[in-house]
Amino acid sequence: MSSRNVGLRDARVRGFVGIVLLLNSAAMQDRPLVALAVGFIGLIFLGTALFRMCPLYTLFGISSC
Repeated sequence: MSSRNVGLRDARVRGFVGIVLLLNSAAMQDRPLVALAVGFIGLIFLGTALFRMCPLYTLFGISSC
């Protein structure tokens, strides 16, 4: 079982960064591979914000709750 290890403030920042990355990804028309990578990272940020669980935090024993 996994538990939450991302605090509310951390989740808000991650959500904001994720949205900014997705918007930047959508604006990158001249470099599609970079846009794909940036969009993927943005989705990861949004996912960790939504579920408030970060696998890297778990790996290193960190919690911002």
